[in-house]
Amino acid sequence: MVKQPVSVNGVVRWRDVGLANEAKHEQKERKMVVLRHEIGDVLRDVRQRQGRTLREVSHNARVSLGYLSEVERGQKEASSELLSSICSALDVPLSLMLREVSDRLLVAEGVAVPDTVPQEFSARYGRDLGDELTEELNKDLLTNAF
Repeated sequence: MVKQPVSVNGVVRWRDVGLANEAKHEQKERKMVVLRHEIGDVLRDVRQRQGRTLREVSHNARVSLGYLSEVERGQKEASSELLSSICSALDVPLSLMLREVSDRLLVAEGVAVPDTVPQEFSARYGRDLGDELTEELNKDLLTNAF
C-alpha cells in the first residue's frame, strides 16, 4: 500500500492508495440485493410479456390490485401462498419464477455458476452419445455392406 499527499483546505493529509484501498472501495459500491425487488421485477416482466394488465392478474389471483402493484414494485414482501396464487394466475410454475429470480441474484452478486450437469448426475442418468453414435454407424455400415 502506498501513501499519497492530499491537500484539504490547505492542510496536507496522507491517504492510502493501492490495491487494498481499491478493493475496499469496490466492496462499498456493491449494491445490496433485496429479494422482494427481484421477485417483483420478475413477476412484472412475466405479466408484461404476456400482455396482461394488473387488474386481470389480480382478479385471477384473487388479490387486490393495489397489493399486487406493491408486490411488483418490491414494496411488499409476498407470502409463499400469494406468490403461488400469482404464478398460477400467470400460468407460470412457481419454480420457474424462482429460478429466474435466482439467476438475477447470481448476476447482481457477481457469482459465476457454471451451466453444467454435476458429474454424479451425469454418471447416473446420462448417456454417452459417442458410444451410441459409433454403434449406430457400425449397424448402418453392416446393413448397407451386404
